[in-house]
Amino acid sequence: MYKPKILVVEDDPAINNLIRTTLETQEYQYHTAQNGSGALMEVLSYKPDVVILDLGLPDMDGVSIIEKIRSWSSIPIIVVSARTEDQDKVEALDAGADDYLTKPFSIDEFLARLRAALRRSHAERTKTEEENSVYINGDLKIDFTAGCVYMNDAEIHLTPIEYKLLCLLAHNTGKVLTHNYILQEVWGNTLASDVPSLRVFMATLRKKVEKNPSAPKYIQTHIGVGYRMIRQ
Repeated sequence: MYKPKILVVEDDPAINNLIRTTLETQEYQYHTAQNGSGALMEVLSYKPDVVILDLGLPDMDGVSIIEKIRSWSSIPIIVVSARTEDQDKVEALDAGADDYLTKPFSIDEFLARLRAALRRSHAERTKTEEENSVYINGDLKIDFTAGCVYMNDAEIHLTPIEYKLLCLLAHNTGKVLTHNYILQEVWGNTLASDVPSLRVFMATLRKKVEKNPSAPKYIQTHIGVGYRMIRQ
């Protein structure tokens, strides 16, 4: 069973200890950081599901941390701060914080806010996993989890090599993949003598996924270079 991971960014020992004790009581996994630079490193390496963030850190303002995290991640951020002015709350929320809890706070309220943030995080993670497990391009659909390929909702049967080739092209849609790159990824070698074999497999793959293989819609040939999956 997946256990949510929490990052606690708080330099006040008393508040830090209170939050950690609360998380331990609820059996949450957590890491801690006492400054902004440490927080940013933890977000990148620990990949938490929720960040609990104090705004008054010794090396940088919490709002700057929120802005930096938001430049690459949509992870829920709950601000826990002694700043009570509306302007402070507005700045933090406008920067990308999901919630704002003012110190001192009750444990029950803190846990309720945390559970709400974890629900959002879980929904986002589930959505991402679902999107990554299925590839759709025009009438072509690849279910990576099931290992099945469909055209116009009808399943087509590919050989293992054909399936590997199609998946490689799909994962790199829009990019020209050289003969050598494809040979290395699919067969584990880059021998030029194997390029004719690659062309044969690509031709049989086209017959299965293209309505008109002589005028391919999906798999484009770059003569003397390689192949590219076209986005429809």
